[in-house]
Amino acid sequence: MNPVERLERRDFLRTGTMAVGAFMLAGARPAWSARENKTVLFNGKNLRGWTMAENSQSSISGSDIADLAALVKAIQTKANGVAAYLNGTLDDAVKHDLAAFDTSDAASIKTARSALAKSLTAIVKGPSIYDKARFAGVHLRPETQKLVRGNPQGLRLAEMNRALLADAFAGAIAPVKPGWIVKDGAMSSTGSGRGVIFSAHDYGRFRWTFTIRHVSGNPDHQACVLIFCTRPASNEIPLDALGGIQFQVPRGGHWDYRAGHNNAGNGEFTSITRVSFDPHQWSRVEIVADASRGMARMAVAQPVGSKAVEVLRFSDATAGKVGPIALQMHNQGLFDEYKDLAIETNPKNLDLLTSA
Repeated sequence: MNPVERLERRDFLRTGTMAVGAFMLAGARPAWSARENKTVLFNGKNLRGWTMAENSQSSISGSDIADLAALVKAIQTKANGVAAYLNGTLDDAVKHDLAAFDTSDAASIKTARSALAKSLTAIVKGPSIYDKARFAGVHLRPETQKLVRGNPQGLRLAEMNRALLADAFAGAIAPVKPGWIVKDGAMSSTGSGRGVIFSAHDYGRFRWTFTIRHVSGNPDHQACVLIFCTRPASNEIPLDALGGIQFQVPRGGHWDYRAGHNNAGNGEFTSITRVSFDPHQWSRVEIVADASRGMARMAVAQPVGSKAVEVLRFSDATAGKVGPIALQMHNQGLFDEYKDLAIETNPKNLDLLTSA
């Protein structure tokens, strides 16, 4: 073999080896991983591209009143300008409950706590309570000051009122804690209270994949995701669970949060495979959906990397809605973790690729 032939043979072998390697590498990837319309939704570092909507941002629950006796005393004695404002705003029935408040009587404590929580929530959801003179002498946290300067509307207005009350009665009313953080590369719920975190973009026809595990719950509930959600306008407080369709992972529970429904959606959901997956172990989930038909399917693989099984289907043409997708913290005390969230928009078919 002459030198030219040797060079040609070497180039042929090198090119062929590279081509085979590229083919094998492509074959090792998931079927849809290289598609151009796939978007990574979470980078494992921050929550950019997601918005939190915690119910506690626009309400005060009984458990948010950390020191009931101190709060009642402050309102009754008009301890500061904000307390005087509340004293003049609360209706007579609530004032009667506060006047009868007895720290040694469990029934009295329950009545006063419930009455105050309902009344303060109504105030939080009303017009701005901020007045410079009223809040004179009250130390406002930097995040509260930012809300005040922003002339907020809707959820942000309620969030501002809620923050102002927490600052005015520091120690008596607990401030809102973020519902979601990034922990060890995962999007993690904090157990702070009921609420959602939802995507910056709206989706109608999509294939959504993510990895999930339920860490713990007290009280306990399965991890939940939402599709066909209603995005709140800038001047609106979000609907509970964004009025969406809930899929519980990994076992396939469900709920319909649409206005006029708020039920288990019997007749809309179909359980395909009964599974005994351990929710505390990592699962890989695939959800395909088409808002134009009001349909969705969910498959789950446990352990991650194994072949998925279809767990749940949803079908109701009236439920289809182009909107955000969301992760839901169903109640206080829940800790869930999500990783590797990605979405493919407008897929050619809605086959469950992870179960193929």
